Amino acid sequence: MPKGLTVHLSAAAAAELGRQAAVAGTPGLMHLDLVEGGCERWVLRIRPGDLAGIAVARADGITLHAPENQCALLAGLNLDYRGDLSGGGFLIRAADGLQCCACGAAFSRQSHDGPPTT
Repeated sequence: MPKGLTVHLSAAAAAELGRQAAVAGTPGLMHLDLVEGGCERWVLRIRPGDLAGIAVARADGITLHAPENQCALLAGLNLDYRGDLSGGGFLIRAADGLQCCACGAAFSRQSHDGPPTT
């Protein structure tokens, strides 16, 4: 995992990522990438498997991969998960240099906010 290019996972996020990976048949492996957002610039897309990319977070038996060209945008991101009886979802927690939307699902970075290259 590149030094300084990490996504921070809460215990709840790691547990939910682990659950989703196991259900999908890819135990311990999940993939995260950025897509253009609505209320803020970027929205996280989280899918099972390692797809293509590098490890950006490891916690509680789960490894989260992301495209290498998006690491600068993901650096320092805090990912949480909140669930209740009506469902749940991943939330981006505010960090230095990040502006999160009220719903917690999208963010803009005050620097490095150019488009990711594919």
